[in-house]
Amino acid sequence: MPSLLSAAAGNRFVDSDVRPRSVIPGRQRWDVKPVLGRPRTAEVLAATLRRVPGITEAQASPVTGGVLVRHDARVRAADVGRIVRRAVAVVTQGPTRTGRPAPARPAAEPASRPDRGLVARPVLAVGGGVAAGIALIRGSALSRQLVALGGVAAATVAVVRQAWLRTADTADEPAGIGTERHPLLEVVGPHRRRLFRASSLSVACQVSEMVLATFLGWTALVLIKGEAAPLVRIGLTTASAQLWGLAGLVAIACAAVAGLSYSSNLQWRQLGQDIEHDWRTRTYDHVQHLELQHLEGERTTRIAGVLNDDVRQLGAFFTTSANDVLQMGTSLAILVPVFLLLAPQIAWIAFLPIPVIAWLSLRYQEKVTADYAVSGERRARLHSQLVNTLEAGATVKSFCTEDYEAERIDQLSAQAQESNERTDRSTIRHAETVRVCTTSSMAGTLLIGGRSVLNGSLPFEVFSPLIGLPQMVLLRMNRLGGIVDQYQRTLAAYDRVHRLHALPVEAEGTGGPLDTGKVRGEIVLDDVTFAYPGRPPVLEDLSLTIPAGQVTALVGATGSGKTTVAKLLMRFQDAECGSVLLDGRDVRDLPRRDLRQAIGFVAQEPFLFDGSIADNIRYGSFGASDEAVVEAAMMAEAHAFVATLPDGYDTLIGERGAALSGGQRQRIALARAILKDSPVVILDEATSAVDNETEAAIQRALRSFAAERTMVVIAHRLSTVRHADRIYVMDRGGVVAEQGTHDELLDLHGLYASLWQLQAGDLAA
Repeated sequence: MPSLLSAAAGNRFVDSDVRPRSVIPGRQRWDVKPVLGRPRTAEVLAATLRRVPGITEAQASPVTGGVLVRHDARVRAADVGRIVRRAVAVVTQGPTRTGRPAPARPAAEPASRPDRGLVARPVLAVGGGVAAGIALIRGSALSRQLVALGGVAAATVAVVRQAWLRTADTADEPAGIGTERHPLLEVVGPHRRRLFRASSLSVACQVSEMVLATFLGWTALVLIKGEAAPLVRIGLTTASAQLWGLAGLVAIACAAVAGLSYSSNLQWRQLGQDIEHDWRTRTYDHVQHLELQHLEGERTTRIAGVLNDDVRQLGAFFTTSANDVLQMGTSLAILVPVFLLLAPQIAWIAFLPIPVIAWLSLRYQEKVTADYAVSGERRARLHSQLVNTLEAGATVKSFCTEDYEAERIDQLSAQAQESNERTDRSTIRHAETVRVCTTSSMAGTLLIGGRSVLNGSLPFEVFSPLIGLPQMVLLRMNRLGGIVDQYQRTLAAYDRVHRLHALPVEAEGTGGPLDTGKVRGEIVLDDVTFAYPGRPPVLEDLSLTIPAGQVTALVGATGSGKTTVAKLLMRFQDAECGSVLLDGRDVRDLPRRDLRQAIGFVAQEPFLFDGSIADNIRYGSFGASDEAVVEAAMMAEAHAFVATLPDGYDTLIGERGAALSGGQRQRIALARAILKDSPVVILDEATSAVDNETEAAIQRALRSFAAERTMVVIAHRLSTVRHADRIYVMDRGGVVAEQGTHDELLDLHGLYASLWQLQAGDLAA
C-alpha cells in the first residue's frame, strides 16, 4: 500500500477527531473535525485523498465536517481508514511535497536520525576549521567577522538539513518498495556516464564564469587605479598592456563560457531525454503485460498520466534543476574559501542572504504546496468537464442545455482562475523578497567592504574583483524554491511510476508450448466458479462442453456470465475454482501468447486504431497480403462499403474508428479475426450493430469459415445463433438453464422459447 498507510507521528489531532460514520464495500463516510468550518483544509484533504491509488473519489464538506471516500473494492476497509487518518494528519501538519505525505520513521529508528547529518556536519566542520585557521593566522582582529561567518554557515546548514530531512525521509521507500539507493540514482539508471559528463561540463562552465567575472573586475581595477597587481607579476606593467591582455583573457573566457555552457546544457538535455525515453519504454512494456483486471481497475487517464506526465517529470529534473544545483554548489565551494582567505572582513555580509533566501524559498514551497494541489485539482475538473461536454455534443444539443453547460464551464473556470491568482501572488511576493535580500547584500558588501578599504584593512586590489561574485550565487539562489518544487514533483512522479511497476504482470503457464497448428478446439469448463472483486459470483459451478469443429452459442440474460466465459477462455481472467480446458489441457498451464494465438476474438465493443482500414484489418497479422485483407473483408461483408470510399482500404478512420458507423466498425473487427485464421474463434455480439440483411450475409459467409473450426458465438439476438450446432441458455448466477439445438429448445417451451417469442413473435409457433 502507499505511504499513507504509515502511522502518523506527532499528529495535531486525536482519534476522536476522525471517526467513521458508515463503512460499506467500496464507500466510507467519516466525521473529520479538522475540516469543520475550514474550506481550504477540506479542499486540500479531498485533493490529497484523490491522489492515492485505489481511491476513486473523495469529497470533504467544511459545513458538516463529513468526508466521503469511494474506493476500489480490492482495497480493505481497514486500509482506507488508515489512509484517511494519515491524510488528515498530513493536511493539518502541512504536506512535505506535492501530493505525497511523509511516512513516519520506523519505531526501531532513533528519532534524531544521525545519518541525515552526514552531509551537513562535514561542511560545518570544515567551515569552522577554516575559520579557526584564519583566526590564528590573522590574529584576533577578525574574530567577530569570523564568528558572524560561522553563524551564517551554521544557519545555512540548519536550513538545508531541515529541508533534507523532510524530503529524504519520504524518499527512503517510495511506493512501499524498498531500495538501497536514492530515487534520483534509480532514475538515472544506466545513464550515469552521461550524468558524469554533464556534471563535469557544468562545473567547468561555472568556474569559467567566475574567472570571467574576475577578469572583468581586474579591468575595472586597471581603469580606476591604472594597474592590476596580479597582471604585473606576469610581465604586464603598463595600463595599456594590461587592458590588451585583459581583453584577450576576457575573449578567451567568454568563448570558454559559451562553449562549455552549450555543451553542458546539451548533455543535460540529452540526459533528460534518455531518462524519459528509457522509463517510458520500460514502463509501457510493463503495462502491456499487466493482468487485465489491473488495467480495468485503474483509470485509463491515470495510467496515461504516469506514462506521459510523470515519466516526463523524471527527465525534466535532470534537464534543468540538477544543473542549477550543481552550479550553485560549485560557486559556493569556490567562493567561500576565496573570501575566507582574501577578504574575511566582508565574507559574512556577502553570504548572509544565503540562509535567509534558502529559508524563504523552502518556506514558500511548503506554503504553496497546498495551493498547487488545489489549483491542479480545479484545472483537472475544468479539463474533464470540457472534454465531457465536447464529446457529448449531440446530447447537449438534443436537450437544449448549451447555456447550462456554458455556465458550468464559467464557474469551473472562475474557480481555477481564483486558485491561479492565489499562487501567482505567493510567487511574486517570494521573488520580490529575494530581490530585496540580494540588493541589501550588495549594498552591505559595498558599505562594509568600502570602509575596510578606506581604513586599509582590505586592499582595493582584492575587494574590486570580488565584489560582484557573491551576487552570482545569490541570483542563482532565487531558483531554489523552483528547484525544491521540481525535486518534490520528481520524487512524487517516481513514486507513481514505481506503483505502476509494482502491479503484477500476467503469469505464464508452467506447461509446455502449444502448437497452434495442432489445436482441435475442444473446450471444457469443469465446475468453474468466478466472481469479480467485491461482487457475488458471476459463474458458480458451471460445467459445459464446446465440441471441436462446431458452432456453439451462448445466449441468455444480461449478467448471466456469457462474456465472462470468453474472458476465461482468453485468460483475461482466471477461474477461482474449477478448470478451463483446451484439448484436455488446463489453459492456466499454457503460455498466454500461444493460447491467444490459437483463439480469434471479436469483442462486444471492438476497438479500432487510428489509421487506415487495411492497417486495422491487418493488425496482428502484419505480414498478410493485400489479397488476403480483401478476402477477409468480403467474408465479413465489409468490402462493399470499403469499395465506395474515395481511398478504399487506405481510408483513414480516425481515433477509435470515429469516421465509421457502429456496424462498419464491427465488420472491420470481424474481418481482422477472420484474417487471423485461428482454430478457435469467439464472437461476442459481433453482429449486434448491423442490420438483419447484413447479419444474414455475414452468417452465410461464416458457415464456410467455420468449417473444421471451433466457433463460440455469444449473442442476445437469437436469429444470430439459430443455425448453431449447440446452444447453451444461461441464466443469472452463471448456470446453464437449457441446452440443445434451436428446434430442440423451442420444443421445450422454456426460457429459450420465451425469448424467441419475444423477438420473433409468431415464428415461435
